[in-house]
Amino acid sequence: MRRLNGMDAMLLYSETPNLHTHTLKVAVIDATGYSAEHGGEYGFDAFRQTIARRLHLLEPLRYRLIDIPWRLHHPMWLQDCPVDLDYHLRRVRVPAPGGRRELDRVIGEIASTPLDRTRPLWEFHFAEGMADNRFALIGKVHHTLADGVASANLLARLMDLVDAPQDEREDPPAGCDDPSTLDLLREAQLDHFRNIVELPSLVADAARGAARLRRRAKERREVPGLAKPFNAPPTFLNHVVSPVRTFATATLALSEVKETAKHLGVTFNDIVLAVAAGGLRELLLRYDGRADRPIMATVPVSTDKSTDRVTGNEIGGMMVSLPVHVDDPLERVELTAVATTRAKENNDLLGPTLQGRFLEYLPPPLAPTLFRAQSKRADHNRLMNVAISNVPGPRQRGHVGGAPVSEIYSVGVLSAGSAFNMTVWSYVDQLDIAVLSDDRTFNDPHEATDAMVHAFDELRQACGLARPTTVDTAMAPAPAPQP
Repeated sequence: MRRLNGMDAMLLYSETPNLHTHTLKVAVIDATGYSAEHGGEYGFDAFRQTIARRLHLLEPLRYRLIDIPWRLHHPMWLQDCPVDLDYHLRRVRVPAPGGRRELDRVIGEIASTPLDRTRPLWEFHFAEGMADNRFALIGKVHHTLADGVASANLLARLMDLVDAPQDEREDPPAGCDDPSTLDLLREAQLDHFRNIVELPSLVADAARGAARLRRRAKERREVPGLAKPFNAPPTFLNHVVSPVRTFATATLALSEVKETAKHLGVTFNDIVLAVAAGGLRELLLRYDGRADRPIMATVPVSTDKSTDRVTGNEIGGMMVSLPVHVDDPLERVELTAVATTRAKENNDLLGPTLQGRFLEYLPPPLAPTLFRAQSKRADHNRLMNVAISNVPGPRQRGHVGGAPVSEIYSVGVLSAGSAFNMTVWSYVDQLDIAVLSDDRTFNDPHEATDAMVHAFDELRQACGLARPTTVDTAMAPAPAPQP
């Protein structure tokens, strides 16, 4: 057994009927040349066989949640449990014409239902009926199981990467028995004792971090145009979130994003956030009729980037001001770079692991009730307006069941009072963008991804660089909806 850490537990406790805390991992598979190379047709059976033979490498998929009696501590994972592939592996059909828009609609429907906590917390949906002999693997995995880095490592184990050794065998777990109440209570008591011992050190580290932050704040010059902490303005993106999810994707050329960053002398992440600011500005002007104040984004930061880690949440969060009020794209990049530099410095001064350490002390009997009440009432989040993640994915082309993976999309969760989560996932030569929202936010979810593509185009033109090109290895952009 292994205990959920504080961040894992928080992601479990914060799940409510309208705020699901599973993540999505989507791999688009191009089976165009499969028949010529392997004989036969690619389909669900090849995918299922791959999962069965790789299950021994995918440890978190064999975890089952065990609650502690009377909620005296965070739950634990019971490891190496049997997995019913007939339940966890599902087939879904994408309606005609089977393009990006139709696939994204199916993904939104899959995202709209919670996972069954009595089983291992994941489902894989195999999408058929797509155009151009494509298929999609849609993974719905509870965030409690894995953060972005762990998910990327898990996905790498699922795929065949070029020149990587293969380790396949059908070796199902023998079974796992529930621990006794006495064992669970004994483990809980030992963990509580360790937390009590750790508490004075945690409080001292927090006090030192806060003091460092105050000193640095006094030394800095004030920069107009940065959002004030704990003062995120209300926008159309911020309301009581619906249980229904919408999903949209788009793809940019990774080389062009890197070229833009190098041309402007800023980081890759600065460009991602500046493009997000430009896209959100377009959306705010359309829906709110104004974009006259900077907004706040929460940007997850990994505190453990080990390539071997495939489970757990080792993350903190930076609060970054997004200059949606600035019309000039080059000025937006400049102000975004200042905001990210300050956010990184704040995170380092306060302590990157401090948030996760404090979450160890969340009270299990009270936390779910408090999160549920918040989810029903929160129509405005003072901490943040949107969530934006940037995850480095595999640099090599992967294969599933012998067919190449042409695109990878990933997205996290929606928070109380915030109906916008965007994740960009770099994969080989692409930057794959995914936006998760609810059905109360956009008339068409692809307005969000289209706005990001427009913002990148605008930035490239402002730099005097060639306009963005279409990525041939990805699905065609979603067409405008029919009236």
